[in-house]
Amino acid sequence: MNKKIEQAFNDHLNVELFSSYLYLSMANCFTAKNLDGMASWMRQQSQEEWGHGMKFLNFINQRAGRVALQKIDQPQHEWATPVEAFQQAYDHECTISRKIDALVDLAVKENDHAAVAFLQWFVSEQVEEEAAALAIVDKFKMVGDHPMGMLMMDAQLGQRSAAGQ
Repeated sequence: MNKKIEQAFNDHLNVELFSSYLYLSMANCFTAKNLDGMASWMRQQSQEEWGHGMKFLNFINQRAGRVALQKIDQPQHEWATPVEAFQQAYDHECTISRKIDALVDLAVKENDHAAVAFLQWFVSEQVEEEAAALAIVDKFKMVGDHPMGMLMMDAQLGQRSAAGQ
């Protein structure tokens, strides 16, 4: 495996595992506030991000690269409002999209066709991730501070299936 790609993929593996920690932290914040639907949504998001990390880990191993696990930073653990947490989730997904784009650029530059093909799934996935988070943020903005609207959002987010959003 190309050493530049290997290092970049190891770095991104860490980013995906951090994403899992971040969403798990959000889930725990929501649990503490008795927002079980939002907590469930975030736990599922955490599991999905962990799965993304495993895709990178498996790809590195399949290409005879060396996985080098890195320290995972501690995520934030408190958000004042659900919209603040979901806005951060949206912003985080936009950052991940930029990082995936940079990996594609590197793979193209290094002429690593297997890496380019592998990354195409993530390019598409990020479009979905951003759209889902932004739709939730927009709904929260419509609801405002209305308690009944917040309860409805919590119930709706709790309906997320494990297969997707």
